[in-house]
Amino acid sequence: MIYGLYDDDGTLTKAAKNFVSNGLKIKDVYAPFPIHGIEKVIGIKWTQISIAAFIYCMIGCTLATIGMRYFMIVDWPMNIGGKPNFSYIQNFPSFVPITFEFSVLCAAHGMVITYLIRNWTLPFVKARNPHPSTTDDHFCMEINPVQNKASEDEIKSMLKDSGAVEIFEK
Repeated sequence: MIYGLYDDDGTLTKAAKNFVSNGLKIKDVYAPFPIHGIEKVIGIKWTQISIAAFIYCMIGCTLATIGMRYFMIVDWPMNIGGKPNFSYIQNFPSFVPITFEFSVLCAAHGMVITYLIRNWTLPFVKARNPHPSTTDDHFCMEINPVQNKASEDEIKSMLKDSGAVEIFEK
């Protein structure tokens, strides 16, 4: 892998657009904060994580409905505020806020766990960033010379011409 380290996100974005227009494939970009639009430039596909969010939300909705029916109708029916305690359907309007909040809770926790597992950013896992300054103030572009038609020297020359402050290999 060949890495180009930049000190400005605008310079990196401009260089990435130039590389892609010249037919080079950029494997990844490492940055201390999100660079909006870079995923379109380097060709990262949109994830299907929203489907996972919907599934987690439906699990939360189902668990909330089952739990409230059991707790409030089957296990320990109580007459609270004059509402009937023998039918879940008649009490459903009062259970909507609980159902919504529990659905959001399950979706949020599920999304965090999915994100951590998908990106492999779990505790005690070694970070995958190629240079320590990419978590502070620099931006790094990763190019695999095997995937590109250009030689390593051509790639390094292009990185240097595009404004990279440091070029290194791993």
